[in-house]
Amino acid sequence: MVKTQFGIKDLENLSNVKAHTIRIWEKRYNLLEPERTDTNIRKYDLDNLKKLLNVAYLYNAGYKISKIASLDNVQIQGLIKKNINGLDSEYMLNVFKSAMFEFDGELFDATLEKLLEKKSFREVFAEIFVPLLTEMGILWHSGTIDPSHEHFISEKIKHTIISYSAKLKQSNSQKGQLFSLYLPYHEIHEISLLYANYELISAGYNTIFLGPNIPLESLKHVLNTKKNVIFVTYFTVRPENDNIKKYLIDFQDQVAHKGSCELWVLGNKVEKNSKSTKSVKFFRDIKQFTDHIEKLSIS
Repeated sequence: MVKTQFGIKDLENLSNVKAHTIRIWEKRYNLLEPERTDTNIRKYDLDNLKKLLNVAYLYNAGYKISKIASLDNVQIQGLIKKNINGLDSEYMLNVFKSAMFEFDGELFDATLEKLLEKKSFREVFAEIFVPLLTEMGILWHSGTIDPSHEHFISEKIKHTIISYSAKLKQSNSQKGQLFSLYLPYHEIHEISLLYANYELISAGYNTIFLGPNIPLESLKHVLNTKKNVIFVTYFTVRPENDNIKKYLIDFQDQVAHKGSCELWVLGNKVEKNSKSTKSVKFFRDIKQFTDHIEKLSIS
């Protein structure tokens, strides 16, 4: 069952306003109107949640809570539009949260379109999508949101990256170097890999996107028909920490011997002291990855 009612702890998690503060705002200013259970526990609906997100935004922007509480919803929206000067990241994150809770794909698309009028897709991904996905993961694990909410946002972002990658592929001339992107066996979180694919296409490179859950032995088939391939992967969940060294050795034994290739590794399992070799390169984050691509394009 998808959540449409929230406890005060859920509101705290979603708005970053402490439950104690929410209670004070209710008592002093009648800010929200929760229902009460038979045991007097507060339950908030979507309208209450959306109002709190807007109130929290204005409060953090410096407006006094007494001023905000005196406004109706239309006036609050007007003040936000006046204050954000078009494209404030914090407010846009709240709009995407609203789209998530209402499963509103049109609101998601319209908000993205508005953002892209002033920002590059790279900026939107780094400033909006990455923080949004990080927060959604935390909220999912804490039980604040239903898996269906997290899946809705994830799929919208995935399809957005795929769409923009396809548009770039049609317009960009392709360079000679070929990249093949995949996730290790049992690894299924592919948004970061899709974005790496977008950056490579944006730089003008040819890519083969294999996607998630690929055994090492399957990579050999790429080398049967392609030469000088750079494989790109993310270590997020797999391989497990004590198996990373073995995975890299297996890559050399099972894949690299088939032909000329490299392995580029990103993800949170890449440690600061991970040292690149001639055939394996480590990238601590997507910026280090994109910087390297740009240097490669120039050379």
